Amino acid sequence: MTADPRHDPVTRAFAFLTERAVSLRAAALLRIGYGLLYLTFLLREFPHRDEIWGPGSPWTPELARELQAQNGEFTILTLSDSSTWFEACYVLALVTSALFALGWHTRAVSVLFALVVTSFHSRAVLMTDGGDNLIALMATYLALTACGRRWSLDSRRARSARPTPGPVHPWRRYAEPVRSRLAVLLHNCGMFVIAAQVCILYGSAGLSKVQGSLWRDGTALHYALHLDLFRPWPALSALADSHPLLLTAVCYLTVLVQVAFPFTLFSKVKYTVLAVLLGMHLGIALLLGLPLFSFAMITADAVFLPDALLLRLGRTAQASVRRAHPRTPIPAPTPPALGTPAPRIPEGH
Repeated sequence: MTADPRHDPVTRAFAFLTERAVSLRAAALLRIGYGLLYLTFLLREFPHRDEIWGPGSPWTPELARELQAQNGEFTILTLSDSSTWFEACYVLALVTSALFALGWHTRAVSVLFALVVTSFHSRAVLMTDGGDNLIALMATYLALTACGRRWSLDSRRARSARPTPGPVHPWRRYAEPVRSRLAVLLHNCGMFVIAAQVCILYGSAGLSKVQGSLWRDGTALHYALHLDLFRPWPALSALADSHPLLLTAVCYLTVLVQVAFPFTLFSKVKYTVLAVLLGMHLGIALLLGLPLFSFAMITADAVFLPDALLLRLGRTAQASVRRAHPRTPIPAPTPPALGTPAPRIPEGH
């Protein structure tokens, strides 16, 4: 008696990876989040763009090319030392980030967005706070996904497009299923890599904290709040430091949540852990002055939100908007009075 091939683990895994694209709305949320985040980052640093990435940066183009020769990275910014070339690249980065967030021709724009983000990160790897490093990783992974299938201009255009009648070429009839399965495979692998990357980030961060004596003693946040480099609001840092018991509890909770995060993904505890991580990242952005890194991590956490939850949240938001801004009903036309003769229509009309 032969076994049913559908019950073979390899066959089931292959079917799972190639038959249905998973987490399309989560991928769209990642696309919108990282596109808007990097656009905001570039606009925020627009007055300082030359000092960070341009020819006038302390990290000169010569130093950048020397470092690239050692680590094998590539950036389009060092192809020329001209200020005109740099300004053109900056405008390209702004436009690409906006189009990526809107989901306009996402397949091509996602590749261009990954090239732009990695180029700016490689140009000044020592000049930023590390948040752009995470965005560069996620942009590279998102280039593999079908992140434009939902909540995008591409999806809107696909809904309004009409199929063109006519004969289909035989090679297209056989190539289309292969292309579709390959796109689904790349999308699913890209989403799984993003999820694995986030788990590695949290797990390695938690395990490295366990090895430090300051985190075991619960005093790590006390010393972090006294570093001048991470005190954007000195009064707020002093207020937080005036509650040592609370800081100790936050230290232990941070380590516990980061270490336990990969083990909670297949249970409902995941949502509680994600809520704690959200509060932790908001605290990092506010107290330590690292908003780019914090919001990059918050956006990455969205990969673990199921599509059903995102769809329900979207419908709730739409209903709230309709209740807040109700449409004015169009009054119906008044019917003519009885006995009124009908208007004559000229001949030819």
